[in-house]
Amino acid sequence: MRAPVVLLLLSLSLSLFVGAPARAEAVAVRRLALLVGVNDGGRERVRLRYADTDARAFSQVLSELGGVLPQDRVLLTDVDRAGVLAGFERMRKLAEGARASGARRVEVLLYYSGHSDDEGLLLKGERLDYGELRRALEGLPADVRIAVLDSCASGAFARRKGGVARPAFLVDSAIQVKGHAILTSSSADEASQESDRLGGSFFTHHLVSGLRGAADVTHDGRVSLTEAYQFAFHETLARTERTQGGAQHPNYDIELAGTGDLVMTDLRATTAGLILTEPLEGRLYVRDAVGTLVVEVQKVSGRATELGLAPGAYRARRELGGSVSETAFTLKEGLRTPLSPGDFLGVGSEATVMRGGGGLAPAHAVSPEGRMRVPVNLSLVPGVSINTLRVGSAPVENRFAVGFINGGTALGGGLALGLLGNMYDAETRGAALSLGFNHAGGTVDGAQLSLAANVAGGGVRGGQATLGFNLSTGDVSGVGQLALGANIARGSMAGVQAALGLNVTTAEVSGGQLSLGVNHASGALHGFQLTLGVNNAASDVQGLQGSALLNRASSLTGMQLAVINVGGDVTGMQLGLINVASVVHGVQLGLINVAKEVDGVPLGLLTFEQKGQLHLEVFGSDIQLTNVALKFGGRHVYTTLIAGLGPDDRFQRFSLGLGVGGHIPLGSRLWVDVDVAGSQVLSKDAPFSSKSNNLLAQARAMLGFQIMPRLAVFGGPTYNAWFTWGEPGFAKLSTLPVKSHTGLDHRVQNWPGFQLGVRI
Repeated sequence: MRAPVVLLLLSLSLSLFVGAPARAEAVAVRRLALLVGVNDGGRERVRLRYADTDARAFSQVLSELGGVLPQDRVLLTDVDRAGVLAGFERMRKLAEGARASGARRVEVLLYYSGHSDDEGLLLKGERLDYGELRRALEGLPADVRIAVLDSCASGAFARRKGGVARPAFLVDSAIQVKGHAILTSSSADEASQESDRLGGSFFTHHLVSGLRGAADVTHDGRVSLTEAYQFAFHETLARTERTQGGAQHPNYDIELAGTGDLVMTDLRATTAGLILTEPLEGRLYVRDAVGTLVVEVQKVSGRATELGLAPGAYRARRELGGSVSETAFTLKEGLRTPLSPGDFLGVGSEATVMRGGGGLAPAHAVSPEGRMRVPVNLSLVPGVSINTLRVGSAPVENRFAVGFINGGTALGGGLALGLLGNMYDAETRGAALSLGFNHAGGTVDGAQLSLAANVAGGGVRGGQATLGFNLSTGDVSGVGQLALGANIARGSMAGVQAALGLNVTTAEVSGGQLSLGVNHASGALHGFQLTLGVNNAASDVQGLQGSALLNRASSLTGMQLAVINVGGDVTGMQLGLINVASVVHGVQLGLINVAKEVDGVPLGLLTFEQKGQLHLEVFGSDIQLTNVALKFGGRHVYTTLIAGLGPDDRFQRFSLGLGVGGHIPLGSRLWVDVDVAGSQVLSKDAPFSSKSNNLLAQARAMLGFQIMPRLAVFGGPTYNAWFTWGEPGFAKLSTLPVKSHTGLDHRVQNWPGFQLGVRI
């Protein structure tokens, strides 16, 4: 279930966007934005793929068109409840600083993308309820607050008003407008969804498209809150009606007072732009140089539409009447570039158009992404190459490249051999081999092999191998990453990371991490972590953590094997010298076990359970009149340390022992303890002489009655066997009759006995 939540606290006034008066108003008005994207909603929630991507996309449109300065934006990803509240605190300080600096009006935006339900936001297994969220919003010293929620059941945060907008609540200059507006992507009982095709959530994708100009129905070059909401509502509903999750019906709650027009974005704020001319029609998909879908719009003929985009290379795909056509273009600084029907040609036709890049070119020389194809490139450096001679600075794609340093826009399903390095601005499809380094600005669909370093600006579908370090800023799938130094994946890992030094994955791992140093996974781990050093999983582990030193997991379903194991909720087994966990459903086996609660078996020399046993027992027996025992462990399995003194022998002997056993409750007051213990009986005069070569083995059953919460009496039978070698110094231990057997070098005495005592 898709559950990104978008909270927008924003009032973008008209006067901020118009000429010199706008610049004067910008001094008096400060816009602040807190943007949060969290893919991890907890153990019971499917991990999202695009919550952080949504937050970054929204941050970008605010930067380019929304008038929010870099120092007034706070972007948080993969944070928990405390992280979001800390973000609110940062926003509060920014807002107070804005007022102190003389700002006449403070406007605040909070964007959240992640999991939620009908009670609140779900952040890495923690809940931030809607009541607390409202109080945090209202506590910000701002004049206007707008919240837009794109999440499952997000309508619970707003009063239900359906998906039909009110009469216009945005009027003139927004100078007098104060209050709040809450927009939600779905009703209180609906799911919100994300799409692999879009690379984000439906609602956020269409909202961003609208803010870039697709929602500008008045054609005044500005997108108001009403226009953005209406566009996102209709597009989200239309695109989700036939999905598995079902239709989403965005909702809202508006409480704004005064007069004015809340403008979300000004299309003239960017230094470049795209004009969809009047004759152009159809559904258009515009992607940037690395293939990211930045705008989707249903264009109708007879009306021009302006889109606000940053300068750079783009390609557009048009669907109309069952046919598909494409074009590529470059937006230049300071220019508005028109796009008309004649610029598009059907996929697979004889020619295509490079708008802003040089006119017509044969189809076999232009890739579907709009790049000029130069099949073979020879280069000294990227600027001294066949690519530069053939196409200049236009986007270029190679199939085979050889040189000292190879460079271009993309490697299109071929091979690049660079003596020092390979540098491609966009994706690499195929194999890049170098004695130095490989760099791809976008995704790698194939392999990067080098001696020093491999870097992918997007995900990797295939493998990276080097003697130095591998870096992928997106998801990794396939073989994985192999290095002698370090592997870093700033996304999920579906494969193997193997390094002598360090492996880091900032999202979930489906596969394994293998190193001699450190393995770290910020997301869930489904597989294994093996190292001689430290394994750390900041989220759930389903599988194995094996280390010669330390394992740490937020929660574990499987096994931890190390000198020191640290886990949250453990379902399975911890095997080590020291085991620490919160709740254990299974086994802790080690010298020292520590847990808050164990629903299973803790076996160790020292076992401490917060909800288990910790008792001091004083008792007498047929062997020694005075005995003291410390009993500790779980609710049903315990360890006991025993010491005894025999005053009946004029203090000539004492004993020290250790036992393990089980505790059986028989009701609110009665219980039975059954255990086995081994003790050594020592002489006071010569405690470690040959006379101490003996072992007292006991099987004990104790029936207890709880008089008070911290006071009980107990008693029961024992069966004892005393093994001696040499001359023990004592003829016998018990005051009761014993059976004796003498061998060549040992003697055994056995007898039934008893003990009585108190427990505190």
